[in-house]
Amino acid sequence: MVAPVPFRRTRRLIFALLVAATTILGLWTMFRILHVGGLTPLELAVMALFTVTFGWIAVAFWSGLIGFALSIMRRDPLSLARACDPRPPDTAHSITALVMPVHNEDVERVAAGLEATCRDLPPQTAARRIEAFVLSDSTDADSIAREHAVMAALQQRLADHCRLHYRHRDSNAGRKAGNLGDFCERWGAHYDFMLVLDADSLMSGDTIHQMIAQMEANPNLGLLQTVPIPVRQDSLFGRANQFAAAVYSPMLASGLSFWQSDAANYFGHNAILRVAAFTAHCGLPELPGRPPLGGDILSHDFVEAALLRRAGWEVRMRTDLGGSFEEMPSHILDYAKRDRRWVQGNLQHLRLLGGSGLHMVSRVHFLCGALAYLSSLVWLAILVVSTADALLHALIDPNFFTSDAQLFPDWPISPPNLIMPLLGGTLAMLLMPKVLGVALVWRQSAAAFGGRARLLASALLEALFAILIAPLMMVFHSRFVVEVLCGRTVAWNAQSREGRALPWRDAVRYTWPGTLVGAIWAGVTWWYTPGFFWWLTPVWLGLLLAAPLVRFSSSLTIGRRLRRRGLLLVPSETSVPAVLSHLAGQAPLEDAAELTPPPAEYRRAMPLQSFAGDWALAPGNKKESATGP
Repeated sequence: MVAPVPFRRTRRLIFALLVAATTILGLWTMFRILHVGGLTPLELAVMALFTVTFGWIAVAFWSGLIGFALSIMRRDPLSLARACDPRPPDTAHSITALVMPVHNEDVERVAAGLEATCRDLPPQTAARRIEAFVLSDSTDADSIAREHAVMAALQQRLADHCRLHYRHRDSNAGRKAGNLGDFCERWGAHYDFMLVLDADSLMSGDTIHQMIAQMEANPNLGLLQTVPIPVRQDSLFGRANQFAAAVYSPMLASGLSFWQSDAANYFGHNAILRVAAFTAHCGLPELPGRPPLGGDILSHDFVEAALLRRAGWEVRMRTDLGGSFEEMPSHILDYAKRDRRWVQGNLQHLRLLGGSGLHMVSRVHFLCGALAYLSSLVWLAILVVSTADALLHALIDPNFFTSDAQLFPDWPISPPNLIMPLLGGTLAMLLMPKVLGVALVWRQSAAAFGGRARLLASALLEALFAILIAPLMMVFHSRFVVEVLCGRTVAWNAQSREGRALPWRDAVRYTWPGTLVGAIWAGVTWWYTPGFFWWLTPVWLGLLLAAPLVRFSSSLTIGRRLRRRGLLLVPSETSVPAVLSHLAGQAPLEDAAELTPPPAEYRRAMPLQSFAGDWALAPGNKKESATGP
């Protein structure tokens, strides 16, 4: 029985009204503060930028508040029914491929993670078969040779448990999307579903079977996304982000799922897709023009979810499934390098906002994805413009007589006493999702985070760390956005996931420009407008401390000491899932003689889609041409 999604339009309308009303209230308050004595061009610019930022904050605030309400009442965000055993009945027959695209990755880590996931699967049955596919488009000759050897050994080791196939394609055309498209065209017809894994993904066998069962039970479901939680982090930076994701992500995801309903998003991994629907509707064209905003669509996942929804398929997110894990960069610089690639991909989405036939929620996904990085540039612009305005007021002598015939001076009028309420309200909206996330865990699962005292201490430590690194990430993201808008593209290579402590020279090399700007900024405001200097303390302090923050937050020693003291603990450490135990306890692979080739090809075309007005005329774009709703 498939749970319905009631009141889809009503809940989206309510959410939109809440966000709009909050944004209008913030804008009106800012206007009341600034308009005394007339608005200058700089103040008008501040108001425009503030509106964008405050609206972005409102989306996160209301999503977190709704997610908290649903979680505290133990309600499913889609059906709104009381949460119960999420497992649908196993009544259908299906064949699923676990597909893992790789590109110049650490093949031993790839093999270890895939083996751990496969060994955690329940025994295969005649009604439900699962096979694994490693899809390589590596370009490094040594990496390719090592992949052949390691995959041959892994095939032998998994022979009695799960069939493993390996394919290397010579071309890297289309990057990951092209890699998956090649699989769908050549072997997709063999499979009902494909569960996409990244090179660092780990999933429990029970979670995989629940996802397959839900796809079998709902023939209208084209994509089901889980909420991946970072694991196996040792550095201070990695552990802080791992803790934040474990505490806040499930609650926020529930709020997002509430208003997204059947038009949810796709994160590109730890998700299951219906192969026939994906093949018929998700062939990605190149964007016109040159990179970075033209060429291959880099952040393909958002676009593929939008195309599935446009074709009438449901796209859902399951927030109640555990057992979905990933790894992440262990220090700020690698994290920023990954964000640099995502900035380019998400800014491309702005070109698709007017795409023909797209669902409105899909357009919201495109806009929010871009705003996740544009908001840093907007925030920086607000600070710069506000500083300029404060300096102008400090440097220009006031003129109380604006006319030669004026008998009485125009005394300045004090602005209404709204500055502190606006500042306090904004900070409350920023911090409320964190407070609610901690409150929810405090009530429901504090023991999994080391107990209530350690949970609270860990939350305060993570919040302080997040505040301190926010100015540095603002500078990084602002720079990345400007580079993309100026036409500078970036290579889309494998990311580093191994923990390592950064040397001081790397920390200083990448942060000294921001530190210099922070020092000058602090010095100028202190000299000319000391009151504004103190308002800027979180910004200039974070920039001045950038190099030490990067250096010490990459430390594995500090991260491990915190773990021993019970700080920043997460459930995957206090109660280790079986799939992580499998990964930790694996013996090294021994070389095998021969790599078994993949199964015979059964080709099926994957038509390229169009975002123009004639998209429905393209082959495969009519609903009746494929099995679906």
